[in-house]
Amino acid sequence: MSREKQVPMRQQDSDIRIHNFDEVPLGYTEEEAILEAERCLQCPNAPCGEGCPVQIDIPRFIDHIKNRRFAEAIATIKEENTLPAVCGRVCPQENQCQVVCTLGKRLEPVAIGKLERFCADWEAEHERYCPEVGKETGYRVAVIGAGPAGLTAAGDLRKLGHEVTIFELLHVAGGVLMYGIPEFRLPKEVVKREISALEEMGVKIEVNKVIGQIYTVDELLENGYNAVFIGTGAGLPRFLGVPGENLNGVYSANEFLTRTNLMRAFRFPEYDTPIKVGKCVITVGGGNVAMDSARTALRLGAKESIIVYRRSEQELPARREEVEHAKEEGIKFQLLTNPIRFIGKDGAVAGAECIRMELGEPDESGRRRPVPISGSEFTIKADTVVVAIGNGPHPLVPRTTKGLKLSQHGNIVADPKTGQTSKEGIFAGGDIVTGAATVIEAMGAGKRAAAAIDRYLKEKK
Repeated sequence: MSREKQVPMRQQDSDIRIHNFDEVPLGYTEEEAILEAERCLQCPNAPCGEGCPVQIDIPRFIDHIKNRRFAEAIATIKEENTLPAVCGRVCPQENQCQVVCTLGKRLEPVAIGKLERFCADWEAEHERYCPEVGKETGYRVAVIGAGPAGLTAAGDLRKLGHEVTIFELLHVAGGVLMYGIPEFRLPKEVVKREISALEEMGVKIEVNKVIGQIYTVDELLENGYNAVFIGTGAGLPRFLGVPGENLNGVYSANEFLTRTNLMRAFRFPEYDTPIKVGKCVITVGGGNVAMDSARTALRLGAKESIIVYRRSEQELPARREEVEHAKEEGIKFQLLTNPIRFIGKDGAVAGAECIRMELGEPDESGRRRPVPISGSEFTIKADTVVVAIGNGPHPLVPRTTKGLKLSQHGNIVADPKTGQTSKEGIFAGGDIVTGAATVIEAMGAGKRAAAAIDRYLKEKK
């Protein structure tokens, strides 16, 4: 009989962690991982595998853990997943592999994500497993963007024997994994470790390369690349469009988190990227990025950090784990509330005028639409505001690629099963196609596109 509850993962106490950027969950020990692995029922039909966007053989890797075959466990994961240490930390397993876990129908589901993280962390302390690279095909593939979709596509294409070069516009590879997700949730050394494994396989990464300026996608095809994968993500921040949004101290979440994560503002003055947050920080939004921003603000020295969200707690799109961590750390939630203008003093933000909301009929997202309550306006004082209401596709690559079909929102139109765009030899996947989604969904798109590119190249031959 399986134990009812998952083996809990140790974590930093909330009163300590709000003063540092160290990782909050501390990972499983070998014995804890084995105890959790023993809960797996080893279902013949393995619904968990079907729930995984990258199709890991979950029962097999868990069985290896149960029998202390940790090297075999990480090798099994890496057959399908290029970034296990990342996915084990930030993948929403509760909505994917774990939600269909058979054990979860009666008890708590197996902690698949925590076990995946254990395997990746075990590998980091022991011998690295490097997937086998197939016979060289002679084909060259350009990957634009070194985020989750691009890294996954590159890894799979390299395993198939193709020559792969990733072009990344920033000075480091990793995309949102490096600039968007805080250190306390995803340490940057973990990301670098995963990327270095790809380089060991022979994937070439060229940073500071802005495709659309130094070369267009069409020029890449003209200059010797046989196919191109576009995985540039959704990096263009959205704003509220209310008065006062241009005041000093009002940040997009993109800028706020990039300054902190990629430019290491939390280690000022060692790194010359200061962020002045003041006593009170308001974060507008309810997703994971909003939670990351609000929790980051506390660690940067804010005495009070407030989430302002226009729907109720039930509609919060953030992972439940992230919401709970935020509550443990003292983040305040001002729900059913929406800013209507930001108040300035001497050119800097001094507060937000907000209005109470109530929930009406469901909108196109399926969630009940927030409706303003007339006469309910009130003010929250604040020294800093972070707007975390989503991102759109960056237009540079789509606009500089001739004949590429785009949606009305500027996303690239691509076949969801193959990533094939309207132009021969050009494939796309991840947030540039779907809009902002999860890391693992972008990785799934990268895998599907890699398989389709491989077929395209073989058929072309």
